[in-house]
Amino acid sequence: MNLRKAGVSTVTSGLIIVLVATGVGGRAAAAPIETTATGANITRITTNVLEHSQFAHHPFDDAFAKLLLDRYADALDGARSLLFQTDMDEFAVAYGRTLASATRETGSTAAARAIFARYIERLQQRASYVADTLRTARFDFTGQDAYPLNRERARRPRDLREAEGLWRQELRAEYLGEKLADVQPAQIVDTLSRRYAQRLRTMRALGTDEVLEIYLDTLAHVYDPHSDYLGHEELETFAISMNLSLVGIGATLENADGYCEIRDLVPGGPAAKSGLLKRGDRIIAVAQDGKEPVDVVDMPLSRTVELIRGPKGSSVTLKLLSAGAPNGLPPRTATIVRGAVRLQDQAAKARLVDWPADQGRTLRLGVIDLPSFYADTDERDGGARRSATADVAVLLNKLKAEHVDGVVLDLRRNGGGSLEEAISLTGLFIRTGPVVQTRDPAGHVEVEGDTDPAIAYDGPLVLLTSKSSASASEILAGALQDYGRALVVGDSSTFGKGTVQSILPLAQVMDQVGLAHSYDPGAIKVTIRKFYRPSGASTQMRGVSSDVILPSASDLGERGESGMENPLPWDIVGSASYDHLGRVRPYVAKLRESSARRIGSDEDWRFLEADIARDQRRLDAKSLSLNEAERRRNLASDKAHRDELERAERAERAAEPAEYEITLENAASPGLPSPIAPMKGKDAASSRSPTQGHDDRESRDDSRTFADRLVLDEALRITADYARLLRTGADATRLDTSRAPPGASRAAYERPDESRQED
Repeated sequence: MNLRKAGVSTVTSGLIIVLVATGVGGRAAAAPIETTATGANITRITTNVLEHSQFAHHPFDDAFAKLLLDRYADALDGARSLLFQTDMDEFAVAYGRTLASATRETGSTAAARAIFARYIERLQQRASYVADTLRTARFDFTGQDAYPLNRERARRPRDLREAEGLWRQELRAEYLGEKLADVQPAQIVDTLSRRYAQRLRTMRALGTDEVLEIYLDTLAHVYDPHSDYLGHEELETFAISMNLSLVGIGATLENADGYCEIRDLVPGGPAAKSGLLKRGDRIIAVAQDGKEPVDVVDMPLSRTVELIRGPKGSSVTLKLLSAGAPNGLPPRTATIVRGAVRLQDQAAKARLVDWPADQGRTLRLGVIDLPSFYADTDERDGGARRSATADVAVLLNKLKAEHVDGVVLDLRRNGGGSLEEAISLTGLFIRTGPVVQTRDPAGHVEVEGDTDPAIAYDGPLVLLTSKSSASASEILAGALQDYGRALVVGDSSTFGKGTVQSILPLAQVMDQVGLAHSYDPGAIKVTIRKFYRPSGASTQMRGVSSDVILPSASDLGERGESGMENPLPWDIVGSASYDHLGRVRPYVAKLRESSARRIGSDEDWRFLEADIARDQRRLDAKSLSLNEAERRRNLASDKAHRDELERAERAERAAEPAEYEITLENAASPGLPSPIAPMKGKDAASSRSPTQGHDDRESRDDSRTFADRLVLDEALRITADYARLLRTGADATRLDTSRAPPGASRAAYERPDESRQED
């Protein structure tokens, strides 16, 4: 079968969108897969696209077929506690030798149906077991047993008896979690009974097209983590997400081992503004205004998204497990008011900071927060085109007019965007030259770069990055690091997504090749190219390494591309020809040394590093204690640690230097606006919700956490050091290594000598 692409491609959100789908509507009433050719035709065309268009061009052979069976079972049963090993052995015998050929040639989905039917059977067995156990058992939590965590790679239960042992421990963990939240026993029994019964009802109610979507999405992920099958509902969700005026909570969600996990928060969206959610949080239940919560564990992502969406101004309450927290810990709740996510909310913003330096002097430093590489038409502004490059240029001009000594470009929450914007924005800091190289499966390399010799800013530049900095962010950071134009500071490396995806709507392809479909077949998002830096190194897997690494919780665990299933490998191509400016390397060792001394001697950083160590211990834990007394001690320790962090936060905020908010609206005004007011009293102790200022000055952005501010403050200190070194030359050895800005009250940095508890 020969497939032909047609139409014009555009680049947005790091993807090449080919043949943007039209007519995407609600779920069609699909006939069962057994009696319609549509499911088979969708399967054939999806397999063909992956074989011939995905970057690796790997045939769907017996090895990939075996992976598909295993991964599909994991997609349904992420904790590996429902499907038995005997089930998987049976499926391997029944389908292992024929699955590849049957999928390619006839589009057979018999394996998908059989595994799903067995999954429903096991789900029914678990629901019955849980109901009987809750009715008759009396749980004891005085022993030293534990619930095993992180079962996504564990051995499956051999038989029903072994599975029931896992189900009992999971039930006990959930029961204890509710008990630790001081829920009464009768209510715990009612909650857990409804939870398991609802999971069974939800999965039984899935339509055949939804089951097919899970199966084909798993097939795409066998090739790489960013190739996806998008059913017609998910394609509609994708189309909505591309519209910068979408209504919702402003979060990107993904399925992670049966949990709905928050992958990203949309800058300027209700969730990001609330400060109540963070990346990695897992949503376990969703409640509408005044209604009972609906359990969403094991629920298909599209169904969960439907529950979270709603009209502007309405509220939704989410029950969450915190990022990194093991199953069985008491969940927390967050109520978010749905709202519109608009372009102006996601636009670049800047701050000017009067940073106390040595000998009573003050350095003026600029911070530009760039949440994405956007490019769109702003209808509110008469249809004028808005772009990240143009907006950052405006902010840079204002910062230069105010005589800044250095600039921090904050990319910590920037997950990508327009490739063209990444290239043109890089050009604001260099004269001309290559910015990114791309390679197709045939090995052809294209070089794209900046051709405009104008430079918007030529002073000291620091890029602040994290594991959330991805795709287009990595293109800019990699290029400016290769040129020696900017110092990269932050997590050990960025995310490591160095691939390009193309979205191919299947209806038009199927029409072209004469394959029938009785409903919208959705689309295939397929990886087609890889990114490379000007030096020739790929950003795939390794990302962009920081010149100066700062302690960070986002640097823990298997976060980033390297922790995903089946990522494409890192490799290199030939170097492009570009200018090596050499502005960074002579100073990196001194900047690292001075930053390390500051962090090592600062009490706030010790608090944060203790917090990071606690998160690391949770990630490393193989099991969760089911001893109630031990768990209550740990909860008390956690509370004491949070209280200690709040005290540190109050003092840290009280000592913040003068800041001025610079927006695209006030950048053209002469002079500076009124300084941002520091948080006061109780408000300064919490970074979990938005607060208002207490005087006529604008309040500081309270959605920034204590850790966010510490990292940014250290980035500013590094920028100040860097600016002085550039001004005085490489022989300068005296750098400010103190925590407190000179002239600030030392009382603001002193803490009572209290004992600290850790779990």
